[in-house]
Amino acid sequence: MKSNFENLDVWKKSCRLTVNLHELLKETNSFWIKDQILRSALSIPSNIAEGCDRNSTAEFRRFVNIAKGSAAELRTQIYIAIQIGIIDKENGKIIIDELISLTKMLQALKNSLADKPIVRSTSLGQADNL
Repeated sequence: MKSNFENLDVWKKSCRLTVNLHELLKETNSFWIKDQILRSALSIPSNIAEGCDRNSTAEFRRFVNIAKGSAAELRTQIYIAIQIGIIDKENGKIIIDELISLTKMLQALKNSLADKPIVRSTSLGQADNL
């Protein structure tokens, strides 16, 4: 399997979500939850990238699983942010739907890594195509 994290749709999608959350929360003064939300969001693509570059299928699967955990953590924080009025219900529903989709993509990636070796590509990825 040829794998560069920059080419993974789930990595691109999680990066876009992180940027969108940053923009959405830019004006909030509730730093305690803003910080937690952005840390959880940033953890998703970061763990995908780190796992991919570990050169071990088992490690990649482990880091994809950590990314799934971060997505669940982020969903919880979004539910709380909606309840306390940091994120409106409409935007919250869009984010939660996006996270559910990301979680399914992460599970599919994890499943696809079962018993498959990772072959490193020598070309640089195109991260600017997010």
